[in-house]
Amino acid sequence: MQTYLGLGSNIGDRRENLRCGIAALEKGGVAVRRVSPVVESPALLPPDAPSDWNLPFLNLVLDAQTQHEPQALREKIKTIEQSLGRSQGDRWAPRALDIDILLWGDERIETETLTIPHRDVHRRSFVLTPLVALAPRLRLPGRPEKTILDWSRSLDDHIPLWMGIINVTPDSFSDGGSFLDWAAVQPQLEAMLNAGVNIVDIGAESTRPGAEPITATEEWRRLEPVLAPLQERLTGDPLRPLVSVDTYHPETARLALERDVDIINDVSGLTNPAMIDLARSSRADWVAMHSLSVPVDKHRTLPAGESAYAAVESWLVERLDDWDNAGLDLNRVIFDPGVGFGKDALQSLELLRSAGRFRRFGLRVLLGHSRKSFFGNLTGASAEARDLATVGASLALCKQGIDILRVHNVPLHAEAYRGWSHALGG
Repeated sequence: MQTYLGLGSNIGDRRENLRCGIAALEKGGVAVRRVSPVVESPALLPPDAPSDWNLPFLNLVLDAQTQHEPQALREKIKTIEQSLGRSQGDRWAPRALDIDILLWGDERIETETLTIPHRDVHRRSFVLTPLVALAPRLRLPGRPEKTILDWSRSLDDHIPLWMGIINVTPDSFSDGGSFLDWAAVQPQLEAMLNAGVNIVDIGAESTRPGAEPITATEEWRRLEPVLAPLQERLTGDPLRPLVSVDTYHPETARLALERDVDIINDVSGLTNPAMIDLARSSRADWVAMHSLSVPVDKHRTLPAGESAYAAVESWLVERLDDWDNAGLDLNRVIFDPGVGFGKDALQSLELLRSAGRFRRFGLRVLLGHSRKSFFGNLTGASAEARDLATVGASLALCKQGIDILRVHNVPLHAEAYRGWSHALGG
């Protein structure tokens, strides 16, 4: 039977607790198929809780198969939790490991000790964000009126996934030449990992206006010497971040898929028939970004005064028909409205303010707004000094429910989000 299990930890070495929990489940007859990204959330506490209980949780969801019956799996889970130090005391107390059965196929189960689907699945952002990453169009048994993505749209305390940018390029607008080889990339990667990055997006061709296009051969020549050790660094860790390759070349995407990358970030909007064929035949997720031209032509822009949201929405509606007719699994398509790509500063701000509305089309939404030039009109800062403006925009995008935020400075964003989420309330 397919089951979704939620795991959480908020004391001790939280990541190691989660790893041990996964290993114990696998040893106990649970076959883990996929592990969601790990997200952090404030502890849920009763009003009279002592202050030292206010410890952030790390949370994930497992997509798994098991031959156990639900009650037997529940008993095994209790044994695993106790073996890792969970006491039978107050349900709100800090705990090394908490495991819940969230879903059991399409069944509804009500007993004295089990309620499946878990009664709080549709109300908890720390459950919905990991579930959305696995199956955004999933519908809960007994609640077919909404998808998991729809339920997550209704919450105020949305948890985003952080996508960290690594540009292996000499000419990117804010960090060109900074990360040309593994020796330069490794410290940046470690800082991202320590901050809890969910996705690492590596690109080898600049898409800034005026950049010189390169061939797929040159792109792979830059990319492969960094991609290989990056994947080796992450191999074997069930909690590793996903690896994304930023490319519009089908040849590069094919080579990256042969290396088992998790995501292809296609700035050409998944419009190339060769890319669509790859997307249909692969198990990876695909980011489809709106742009008027690839490579970017600075002279091709939306007319001044035209609504960027209306133009992008019209494009997306057409693409949805194309992707559906091509047989793509829309659970694996992520939409990026392409802030700054063929849009002026006011149009880019319009997209930032309205980006959450795109989620009503049933796709996860990604925003790549980090250090973009339109922030310069607001702050006067150079590209490298726009991180604080980017953080401010990111928190506003969290409020809109944006699923993935693609940023350069992951540690700064993770710290700002931690303060914002705790002030908002657990």
